Amino acid sequence: MKKILVPTDFSKTASVALDSAFDIAKKSGADLIVLHVVEEVTNGSFNVEADVIYDNSEDRLFTFKLIEKAKKQLEKLVLDPKYADVKLDGELRVGNAFHGIQTIITEHKVDLIVMGSAGHSKLEEMIIGTNTEKIVRTSRCPVLTVNKKPATTEFKNIVYATALAPDEEVFSRIVKKTQKIYDSTIHLVRINTPGDFQRDFEVKNAMTKFAKTLGLKNYTVNIFNDYSVEEGVIRFADEVNADLIAMATHGRTGFAHVIAGSVAEDVVKHAKRPVLTFVVKH
Repeated sequence: MKKILVPTDFSKTASVALDSAFDIAKKSGADLIVLHVVEEVTNGSFNVEADVIYDNSEDRLFTFKLIEKAKKQLEKLVLDPKYADVKLDGELRVGNAFHGIQTIITEHKVDLIVMGSAGHSKLEEMIIGTNTEKIVRTSRCPVLTVNKKPATTEFKNIVYATALAPDEEVFSRIVKKTQKIYDSTIHLVRINTPGDFQRDFEVKNAMTKFAKTLGLKNYTVNIFNDYSVEEGVIRFADEVNADLIAMATHGRTGFAHVIAGSVAEDVVKHAKRPVLTFVVKH
């Protein structure tokens, strides 16, 4: 892992995400990129140094003030001595937050995104939550979401909620790398629900075969019964006192997302523990 991206709106939630990313960067030797996007009416995202033509002088003045304020806030973060142990760069963009994040991912070849999953106010909840869901659904790199300051970022107990799908191979490598960094135990779990129930011995055999195929080590095999996969994952993580939940998502968008929804997004939204997600091909 070389680069970790932390989108920030300078809220308490974003601060928690940055602190978590800092701990991971120290452990893995990665650099941190802190990104703030000043929301602007025009489409796309561009550097603040770029030439922009405004039709409305009031809009230009308002945006200019936002940029100046954000510059100071970003500079304060970058120069904060508490983050001195890692290389930390600030990026300021103007435009749409979602597109700004996607652009930075491509430009800097980001290996991991760390971001808050929910805000403390209704406005933060709407802005942070919506952008986080979009990133979880579409990102080409793993996304770690944090709801509140985790008890530890020493991820010793990792719950890997799996559908036993063959396309989880890439994600399993990500989980194994995380396990290696923290010398963790992986708790493989399959959630049995009333609408998708399988007998224990069948599931355990399939999960053991799945783990061997992926080359997992130091793992446990578990079946957990609940009314929904989302609730089952969260409750099982509570039961084993997990430090991290890991889930693959198929990243459905548009009509397919409306119909099928996303279990991973639901877990990200409601879990009180850090959640690591990665989009696999459907």
